[in-house]
Amino acid sequence: FGGGEADILIHTEEGEDPLEAGVSIVARPPGKQPRSISLLSGGERTLTCVALLLAIFRSRPSPFCILDEVDAALDESNIDRFLGVLDDFMGATQFVVITHSKRTMTCSDTLYGVTMQESGVSKRVSVRFEDVGENGEIRSAAGEGSSASAPSISPERRAA
Repeated sequence: FGGGEADILIHTEEGEDPLEAGVSIVARPPGKQPRSISLLSGGERTLTCVALLLAIFRSRPSPFCILDEVDAALDESNIDRFLGVLDDFMGATQFVVITHSKRTMTCSDTLYGVTMQESGVSKRVSVRFEDVGENGEIRSAAGEGSSASAPSISPERRAA
């Protein structure tokens, strides 16, 4: 959120195993009162959960992480925050991000996808952005998916 606080509360009773106790996440985005995660907006929930996941990664780094549509509930400014945080972790962790967000795609090194250039014929495509020319066309040395009929890269990505 660019600030704020959060707590994880474990609900245990006398003699109860802490590993089987209930857990509550309470977050306070900047300028708001502390709230249970269930009372936050979809974007605030997403950022809170990503913050928790990446806090765990900070104490116990993993070589890779798969994130599936975690940016779906985020607006453009929160996507930028999310991508900034991911960028901080890219030195130690490789991320596979499944997304439909063009903004999230612009921050990747490689895109993998499926395209349908002919009706009813699906084709797998991979594009490494280092293989994309200034005009948005994929250079022929790029390998699979690099034919002249491969999709162009938007001016938005070229500027990024």
